Amino acid sequence: MRGPTLVDTPLGPAAVHADGPADGARGTLVLGHGAGGGVASADLTAVTASASAAGWRVLRVEQPWRVAGKRIAPAPPRLDTAWSAVLDALRPGLSRPLVLGGRSAGARVACRTASAQGADGVLALAFPLHPPGRPEKSRAAELTGAGVPLVVVQGQTDGHGRPGEVAAALAGTATASVSAVPGDHSLLRAPELVAAAALSWLAAEPWRGRSSGRRRS
Repeated sequence: MRGPTLVDTPLGPAAVHADGPADGARGTLVLGHGAGGGVASADLTAVTASASAAGWRVLRVEQPWRVAGKRIAPAPPRLDTAWSAVLDALRPGLSRPLVLGGRSAGARVACRTASAQGADGVLALAFPLHPPGRPEKSRAAELTGAGVPLVVVQGQTDGHGRPGEVAAALAGTATASVSAVPGDHSLLRAPELVAAAALSWLAAEPWRGRSSGRRRS
């Protein structure tokens, strides 16, 4: 089995794990991991398997801090810097549509960078709307500021924000939706349902007819 490709970033090398067709793909899905784990989490693995089987090129990006064996993620701006450097390096081979996404902290990175990176959509898994028990510390602005069609696949008992909370935060955002699945923030209970929700959204092509996500080539 071919190993990941290392990509230089200002924060050190990132590792890109590629699945799905290299040529003739239906599109490119780039996924980032959370702050407490890597690209082998159950939800990312399930989505990768289903999307690649459906003809998508799936690139899971392992941030430099994980590649270096560190246990604590850097501050959000540094995560964004490394992520953007990876996308810039890979851009010549990224087929359209380009969907950015990830789980938890990775979903936040995707939302924050989607517009600048010219993404066509964002797939957010277990978006941490707020710290557990601290709803006043809302990160809703990251979701509503993505600027592209977006779906949030959220566990029904997620302590970082249940589906209803996420839906309320997205109220009035016409191109955003929420899919509720069994489980908590880990999305371990039914990863196959996480993948099914993701594939349903990808198949619907919510970006069709839009041009706002195509500012970079």
